[in-house]
Amino acid sequence: MTVIVRDVRAPDAEGFARVRRAALPFMLATAEQVAFDWAHAHPDAHDRPLVAVTEDGAIVGTAQLRIAHDAPEPGIGSVNVYVDPAHLGLGAGTLLLRAAEDHLVERGARTLYSWVLDEPANRAWAERRGYAPRRSAHFLRLDLTTAGLPPLQDLPPGVELRTAEDFAADPRPLFALDAVTTADEPGDVGAELDDYAHWRQTTWEHPLFDRALTTVAVVDGVPAAFSAAQTDGLGRYCSGMTGTAPAFRGRGLAKLAKTASLHRARAAGCGEAVTSNDAGNGPMLAINKWFGYEICATEVRHVRTIG
Repeated sequence: MTVIVRDVRAPDAEGFARVRRAALPFMLATAEQVAFDWAHAHPDAHDRPLVAVTEDGAIVGTAQLRIAHDAPEPGIGSVNVYVDPAHLGLGAGTLLLRAAEDHLVERGARTLYSWVLDEPANRAWAERRGYAPRRSAHFLRLDLTTAGLPPLQDLPPGVELRTAEDFAADPRPLFALDAVTTADEPGDVGAELDDYAHWRQTTWEHPLFDRALTTVAVVDGVPAAFSAAQTDGLGRYCSGMTGTAPAFRGRGLAKLAKTASLHRARAAGCGEAVTSNDAGNGPMLAINKWFGYEICATEVRHVRTIG
């Protein structure tokens, strides 16, 4: 069966999301979300989503690639290739990777990062193409229909829990909180959130972002910790990010926010909660274990240096 690689077209959104769900069932992916991401990509990222298509027009593979324009150092790119497990062995992954690498190198990338599922065949595939393993991250899952969630606790003096929707008139304080927690998030490539307009357009307005379930711990009027929620309209809930500003750490505020968010998710009809954590992020892994999450898969970050 012949496979070709081409740029995405608007009608590809559903097929693109379907492949993502098949390859990574522990992540949320909808047609609305991927179409939104394509339309709102930062111009400096040089995003170029690709699809691998069979002769009859079926999408069997996808590639997401970008320049890390928000990283402190230049020349860093990322490419993540996903192939529908029902269509492995057609060469779709290799074709997607070649096209992605050519695009990124032409735009100045000299270091390429890629996430690879921690399975022998996948890791061998990446290593044959010059990628070396680095750090790991875990996917975790919680069945909200059966989980015995920790009970809601009385709040300490001066602390209140709000939803992101409470900041709809002016979400800038949440941007500031997101920026300060993202700055020290574990990872190979640092990120700096300094563009409020872009954050508001691509995070605050994102179709998966659930403002009613996103919970913020506010201390004496100041947003101090939060648990961001994403939902896909299919009964699945994802903790997009949970963090605490440095000045407020050690007080259990993130745990309070996440507990409230999970209770709200279950009350809203969500049956499954998923999240992911860097393998080296011991504190967050411990919190998720306390909630009852279990590791369901692991990815390994791979890197290739060009030239």
